[in-house]
Amino acid sequence: MHAEQPNLTGRIALVAGATRGAGRAIAVELGALGATVYVTGRTTRTQRSEVGRATETIEETAELVTAAGGEGVAVPTDHLEVERVRALVERVDRERGRLDVLVNDIWGGEHLVEFGKKMWETELAHGLRMLELGVRSHIITSSCALPLLVRHEGGLVVEITDGTAETNKAFRENFYYDLAKNAPIRMAANLAHDLAGVGGTAVSVTPGFLRSEQMLDHFGVTEANWRDAIAQEPSFAIAESPAYVGRGIARLAADPGRGRWNGRSLSSRDLAVAYGVRDADGSQPDAWGYLSRVTAGEEGVLADDYR
Repeated sequence: MHAEQPNLTGRIALVAGATRGAGRAIAVELGALGATVYVTGRTTRTQRSEVGRATETIEETAELVTAAGGEGVAVPTDHLEVERVRALVERVDRERGRLDVLVNDIWGGEHLVEFGKKMWETELAHGLRMLELGVRSHIITSSCALPLLVRHEGGLVVEITDGTAETNKAFRENFYYDLAKNAPIRMAANLAHDLAGVGGTAVSVTPGFLRSEQMLDHFGVTEANWRDAIAQEPSFAIAESPAYVGRGIARLAADPGRGRWNGRSLSSRDLAVAYGVRDADGSQPDAWGYLSRVTAGEEGVLADDYR
């Protein structure tokens, strides 16, 4: 007797911040299970965000969702503009009448982070912008979207961040970055409390060492030859493709028993083990397990033992 295949046909998802990286992969994997996915971001084929990249657009993400088997809908949105977010949610309501999955993957602040600088050495405008991009945008989006999401029982909210509640007990090397990446963990825990009474679920999820488009460019490699970057950064040996976290979240969204995760801080590895998914190369990377030992200064730790 075969296990029932996960299916999101008829389900409506909003992936906020789906231009590239984890957000794009999450949208595509939701689409692969049959979902209709509204994808948002600030970079389109006619304009680009402050991140400055023109190589990935929300239109392309929507096309990838559709090609995967779902229906992708691109809606240019700056999630710091309340009225635009309200208009986005009103459109979803008008066109679909429901929202089943909200993924808050809004960020775009890498260019502002200067690791190793003390709080008072960091330009205040840069620090506050990080908090706007990584915290305020998430709050605005949830505030606008949750009334639609809770209209039907079983809604799921996923807060994407960097690190788990456990790993982020250690300082994340920059005052503002630390706040921006810990806030989504607390948001998910707080939303879990509010959603529990209406049959909803909220979690925070972190990828490991993500082979995003930006990270590959940083090392001057592609997905095809990414291992060449290990010579520059040995810990890159544990890197995972965006598909890894995307597949885990898609299975989570399709799980009728996902309420057991409510309020949890999860990693891509946690979801992979729970749902039996694997990365694009067939592995199951445990980046945080590996990195914790490397950061502690242990010698002889092999990435292959954590894949």
